Amino acid sequence: MTAQPQQAVPAAFNTVFGEPPEIVARAPGRVNIIGEHTDYSGGFVLPAALDKAVYIAAALRDDDVVNVHSLDFNVTERFQLDELNLPDQHEATLYPRGVLYMLAQEGHALHGLDLAIGSDVPIGAGLSSSAAVAIAMFEAACALFEISYTQPQKALLAQRVENEFIGAPTGIMDQMISACAKAGHALLIDCRSYDLTPVPVPPGVSLVVLDTSTRHDHSTSGYAERREQVEEAARLLGVAALRDVTPEMLFANHDKLPEVIALRAAHVVNENVRTLAAVDRLRAGDLKRLGQLINESHYSLSQFFEVSNRELDIMADIARKERGCYGARMMGGGFGGAVIALVDDDAVEDFVERVGLAYSAATHLKSSIYVAHPGPGSGLID
Repeated sequence: MTAQPQQAVPAAFNTVFGEPPEIVARAPGRVNIIGEHTDYSGGFVLPAALDKAVYIAAALRDDDVVNVHSLDFNVTERFQLDELNLPDQHEATLYPRGVLYMLAQEGHALHGLDLAIGSDVPIGAGLSSSAAVAIAMFEAACALFEISYTQPQKALLAQRVENEFIGAPTGIMDQMISACAKAGHALLIDCRSYDLTPVPVPPGVSLVVLDTSTRHDHSTSGYAERREQVEEAARLLGVAALRDVTPEMLFANHDKLPEVIALRAAHVVNENVRTLAAVDRLRAGDLKRLGQLINESHYSLSQFFEVSNRELDIMADIARKERGCYGARMMGGGFGGAVIALVDDDAVEDFVERVGLAYSAATHLKSSIYVAHPGPGSGLID
């Protein structure tokens, strides 16, 4: 897509369907400063919304047909409302079908739709492009069908789409930050109570996304296995979730856990501690210590949780050695995707150039690197 999606998606809708859309919905992707693989244990996460987003232009039809024109897949697909749960449909229709299926399960009356969907969130890079599609679709559908949900309720329904319709056992972080973000802030999410606490990102520092050009898929990667291992650790320790375990408790009960399960638990338990410490350091403007916590998170994800890969480790290591970088770590579900780095503003330009060159020399892969500006959550646009 050469044009910006905010302009390209409504224009494509007009071209394909012969008239302007009734509404245009937007939902951002996200970066996660710290707090990885803690959300499905009821723990803590600290994401921020990207200024990159999914856009859906939409209009009601007078029948039960849903047309989906995808700019990213360069296809136009069609299905009917009585076909929402049919398997083997095109990937372009997967999340629109899932959202409509969930709204039908909730008892809402549905109508046919014309949809055009486009995004500048990289797919599969650990930036939650799929959650953004689901949230944008909920925004569009709720507006057209006159359904009233709060932003957290939309996030919870979008998580159910992932869990029950897509079959990916994800936690709530991606959907919640996409729906509820505040511009200029990270968002501390308590994934048990769903309490949301905006935390300002101080001036003078940038969140830089380093896409390794390696990809993952939550439904086919080791993500589900890691979640099962985390739940097994909680069962063996006699708690509802690892959120309830302190580092001291884990150390005292270490002999109850098989070695691999103990490693998984060590990551989750200590990542919760790191995340809360990171909030304090961000508020205090202590970027040096925040960077150390970010580095510790990567080591834990790589060595204890074992969801990194060679390229993610190389990218994080290269980034940390550059001037102005406080810390760098893999983010997202793992097994590919992107690294996030905390970098002084006055060093960003050189940092981007040097890291890109060094990564290409080390891996023979071309990375995509850009500065993330914490943006607002989802909604309709004018």
